[in-house]
Amino acid sequence: MSDARSAPLYCPYCGEEDLRPSEAGHGAWECHACARVFTVRFTGLLSTGVLR
Repeated sequence: MSDARSAPLYCPYCGEEDLRPSEAGHGAWECHACARVFTVRFTGLLSTGVLR
């Protein structure tokens, strides 16, 4: 499996695609359309009993 991480494609607030990595920390992204900084973090997987 690759160590590469996927980048977000859209801002979760405004939906624009003008995203750049932020210096705010690991997983932080800047949206230059709405001037927000947000983080993306993997929390975990659902247990198999929850799947439909």
